[in-house]
Amino acid sequence: MNAPTSSVGQHFGRSLATLIAGMLFGFGLSYATMVRPEVVLSFLRFQDWGLMLVMGGAMAVVLVAYKLIPRLLRAPLLDDHFHSHPSVWNRDTAVGAALFGIGWGLCGVCPGPAIAGLGTGNVDLLWALAGIAAGALAQGLRAKA
Repeated sequence: MNAPTSSVGQHFGRSLATLIAGMLFGFGLSYATMVRPEVVLSFLRFQDWGLMLVMGGAMAVVLVAYKLIPRLLRAPLLDDHFHSHPSVWNRDTAVGAALFGIGWGLCGVCPGPAIAGLGTGNVDLLWALAGIAAGALAQGLRAKA
């Protein structure tokens, strides 16, 4: 049985929007030099404040978008309603955040910049991605137990 045409079109639109957003995100990370671990580590050592401006600017844009767009539009362009995502802070969230921060501080990358950095030819980031994948696998296995 075939899916209705509108459903296929909506799925294609969402996939295309996701692809474009990912490309824009990767370009922004690369342009801001967040794909270079040495730049990120100098930021974490308070030697380079450029990334603070990048992250602050990104947070300001997202904050405005999350607060303003639902007031301007009745529904999102590619869905039937706006969704809320309540945050739940618990011990697992705190431990995960601490481990993420330690890993970020040790290697100078997080998942997004690591993947985008591969596009710049920095294959050493495969080690960081392997560590990220191992941590995610360990968490998934622990959560099942």
